[in-house]
Amino acid sequence: MGNPSLHSIHVHPLKAARGFAPDEAVVEPWGLAGDRRWVLVDDSGKVITQRPHPRMALAAAGLLPGGGLLLSAPGREPLTVPVPAPTDTTTVEIWRDKVEAVPADVAAHSWFSDYLGVPVRLVHLDDPAKRRPIDPEYARPGETVSFADGYPLLLTALASMDALNDLVARGDHAEEGPLPMSRFRPNVVVDGTDAWAEDGWRRVAIGEVRFRVAKMCGRCVVTTTDQDTAERGREPLRTLARHRRFGDTLVFGQNLVPESPGTVRVGDPVRVLE
Repeated sequence: MGNPSLHSIHVHPLKAARGFAPDEAVVEPWGLAGDRRWVLVDDSGKVITQRPHPRMALAAAGLLPGGGLLLSAPGREPLTVPVPAPTDTTTVEIWRDKVEAVPADVAAHSWFSDYLGVPVRLVHLDDPAKRRPIDPEYARPGETVSFADGYPLLLTALASMDALNDLVARGDHAEEGPLPMSRFRPNVVVDGTDAWAEDGWRRVAIGEVRFRVAKMCGRCVVTTTDQDTAERGREPLRTLARHRRFGDTLVFGQNLVPESPGTVRVGDPVRVLE
């Protein structure tokens, strides 16, 4: 291992949509500032993601001052969405959690419904400090998360991506590689480590901010979706199933929970504390 450092930062204001890569980001208890505070839901309140709707990958959500969104997508005029006033909330079902969130205005619902071709609503997580606790098996009392799959941040490593691509190149679907890191939609990407070194981490510091490693990140069909075309293939799940299966879970990356506040910056040293 060399001198690990923070290679890139990724913020996805709207879950399942394209995000952006700032040079620095504030770390809040529930994740990077502005990350996954918005989500789409269907008529029953269930979260909409790239799993059934891969075209979500082509929709981009920029973050405006104050937390609003600037939406863009192929064939659609850009739309500015302000943060809704926290008056009436609606119940959102995200995996096994029921979370209260605030609906955006009707224009935002129509914009996305027309784009995806199904009725959807756009909602905002107004108070991440109390709306959604982290799975208590991996959390301390009072720890919460945004609309991320389950944990405040996802960490991946460039060396592990290179190792995975080497395995893909030797597999049955080598033509699909090499795959970009965007398939895994991380928050922080580190450089200067050995491949799969992150498997053994328990606590890390990125610059001034300390994190607890909650658990390995299980991967799903979203990783087979080309984030630039919305087309689906077979990789990396075929290769992960052969080489990165832990029990019933196909693993790439580590879920993090912040232990201290602060700001992370590209180029920050990454230290393994435990």
